[in-house]
Amino acid sequence: MFGRKRVRRAAALGAAGLGACALLAACSPAKIGSAAIVGNQRITQSTLDTQVANLQGSAKAYGSQIQLTSAQMPGAVLSWLVRFSIVDQMASSAGITVNQSQVQAGVASIQSQASSAASSDGYSSGAALLIGVGVSPQMLTSLGQYQAQEIAYAEKVNGGKLPTTTAQNTTVTNALTKAQCQASKTLNIQISPQFGRLDYSDYSIVATPNTLSQPTGTPSPASTAGLAPAC
Repeated sequence: MFGRKRVRRAAALGAAGLGACALLAACSPAKIGSAAIVGNQRITQSTLDTQVANLQGSAKAYGSQIQLTSAQMPGAVLSWLVRFSIVDQMASSAGITVNQSQVQAGVASIQSQASSAASSDGYSSGAALLIGVGVSPQMLTSLGQYQAQEIAYAEKVNGGKLPTTTAQNTTVTNALTKAQCQASKTLNIQISPQFGRLDYSDYSIVATPNTLSQPTGTPSPASTAGLAPAC
């Protein structure tokens, strides 16, 4: 889950800087008051604001270690909230449920991974690394559930146990990737334009093209990757 490539990608997330919609009606397809719509569930602006405030508050203790800026935090947090919903859908479709013991084991696994990766990625602790990729302490239980659901899915695909060989790992990884893709496709995810769009290659929020006039020769920073589910 952790490593330099992922941290750099997460640190690049953020609002597209497109400004507010000129008219509220123009903010469609996401409904007014929603940061995103995932299936029949809304991720409200209020929910996002609360989680971003939590992240900002937690980041203060780590100073310049946290390269994720305040402007980038809404996109990073929203990316995780969308990912949680996708994996919830994947687990539901596979008939998977996880209990609190599994969730706590998932939290412990995440914390162990973060602690192991922290120093090499320029952080003083696993907690700092988590904040650096957009996960506040208040979101850790949700991330633990996300981890537990992926582990349970891997065990289901691999006959009740985690993979131990390269071949098994490849099979499980391919199945997990396909299941998450199908879940995201089923959910018909809509992101409020003020935050950008969903990149389906890693389920992150990225900038949408700036349609305002720009000086000739100025390239658009918007990514063209992952425009739709690849399944």
